[in-house]
Amino acid sequence: MTTTALETTDLEIRGVPAEAAIVADVSFTLSPGEILGLIGESGSGKTTLGLAMLRYCKRGTRIADGRIRVGGTDLLDLGEKQAAAMRGRRVAYIPQSPGSALNPALRLHRQLAECVHDVSGTRATDRIKQVLDEVALPSDDDFLRRYPHQLSGGQQQRIAIAMAFVGRPEVVVLDEPTTGLDVTTQKRVLATIREMCARHGTAGVYISHDMAVVAELADRIAVMYSGRIVETGPTEAVLTEPRHHYTAGLVLAVPDLAGDRAMQAIEGQAPSPLNRPDGCAFAPRCPAATDDCRIAPPAPSEVGPEHEIRCLHPREGALRAPAKRAEAELPDASPVLQVRGIRAWYTKTPVLEDVSLDVQPGSCLALLGESGSGKTTLSRCLAGLHPQHEGSVLLHGHALPRSSAQRNREQRRQVQYVFQNPYESLNPRRRVRDLIAQPIKVLEGGAPADTADRVIEALQLAALRPDIAERYPDQLSGGERQRVAIARALVTGPKVLICDEITSALDVSVQSAIVDLLQDLRERMGLALVFVTHNIALVRNIAQQVAILQNGRIVENAASEQLFADPQHDYTRSLLDDAPNFQLA
Repeated sequence: MTTTALETTDLEIRGVPAEAAIVADVSFTLSPGEILGLIGESGSGKTTLGLAMLRYCKRGTRIADGRIRVGGTDLLDLGEKQAAAMRGRRVAYIPQSPGSALNPALRLHRQLAECVHDVSGTRATDRIKQVLDEVALPSDDDFLRRYPHQLSGGQQQRIAIAMAFVGRPEVVVLDEPTTGLDVTTQKRVLATIREMCARHGTAGVYISHDMAVVAELADRIAVMYSGRIVETGPTEAVLTEPRHHYTAGLVLAVPDLAGDRAMQAIEGQAPSPLNRPDGCAFAPRCPAATDDCRIAPPAPSEVGPEHEIRCLHPREGALRAPAKRAEAELPDASPVLQVRGIRAWYTKTPVLEDVSLDVQPGSCLALLGESGSGKTTLSRCLAGLHPQHEGSVLLHGHALPRSSAQRNREQRRQVQYVFQNPYESLNPRRRVRDLIAQPIKVLEGGAPADTADRVIEALQLAALRPDIAERYPDQLSGGERQRVAIARALVTGPKVLICDEITSALDVSVQSAIVDLLQDLRERMGLALVFVTHNIALVRNIAQQVAILQNGRIVENAASEQLFADPQHDYTRSLLDDAPNFQLA
């Protein structure tokens, strides 16, 4: 039995035709059953590196140098047909966006059966049902006859996980596979990933923005910045005493479930691969940078057992996080948005029952609950995107039509929606500048002279570089796409912003910057937020009010501090118990 499942040596991936190095000097080794957590900001090269493990490159990129070995096979020596035949068998991939990975025309059983290559017949069906049980999905025939569109986002993600493991691969690349899952399902799925990797000797490369999840799952961590691995080592050593200043910044940006410390974003932005500075790419953002750092990229140096960094001036000592700032008192005002007795359904299936809520101006209401509990359906009712409902939605005391098509321009301008999946909410044939300018033209009845300036301002509000305006969505990372969607929602100055899992695709630093942005807009402009999320620690840092949904009903609705300190409902307590809790040492 081989002692090495996956090995990369001096891997370099370049763009075409610019030949800029997107990934450079990447080397690591994984043993069977070992899981490597790959973390870093959006655009750092994590997904590009993960796809390279399948001998696959995004459009406009190529593997320029290095070696990738799975077991005893060098993937770069394989022909195109051989490499394609290996994918899903020896190396499997779980994508970030299950909606775009599942074939909408095929039933679930057919899609899962296509991934089973070593057994057939009843044995294949038995394995499919076993894997579905392991990822907390029904395994009955009725469920297997469903199509992907009949599943929630979390259920689609679990199907993608099942498709990867059902073929018993040697290596599995997991690209943010739990972003669409609630904490209860996430906990079970992570335990399943750990167990299956250990049981079958499958090495895992787990790409994630969620440091709390990586802390629970990974044996080792590799931190990527601007295409290079800047720190790698055992999970506990990297997260409790990071030696690279960038790693420390990521750790301090993680939301605190206890609510004692503030989320602290890393100042500045990562450079474009076309415009990297000389020397250390992190130097322009690093508090410890000197002139020596700007001469040449630092070579790897060992700072502990199996712990390496690329830094000339490593940090030492425990991290110190700033205390959480005191919340400003909300003005005593009438609710900007009122929900009364909402009942919603799909065909004849009820989804929401007797839901009533108030959202104050300048406040954030968070909606928490498992996948399928009705959070997204409720948020779509508020935006007029799900007209199959009864009850009332009132904006400033005036009833809104059930359908967005029946609302006037001003009503649509005041209630804006940011979708969970930026891959499906952005037109791939339009540049970013046109996507963000579209609400201005539609809702303000023309194209004002200052449209271009407002587009750039919206990009900056969402922590994006101005040059992003000239790109198409497929030229952006997942996190960058989500920030474009946020910029598009903000460009018309709404009064209510409905955020459906908007931070699930964002790295912790940008997530912190976006939370700071939303809090500033909330306090300065009186912007009301309806925040749908599975990230309970994030809720503690952004919401003043929390509503817990279970099976379409609100089972608890309380002030944030009160709910976290003394939850009253058993379901609320179970959610808090299952939430991953990352604490500084």
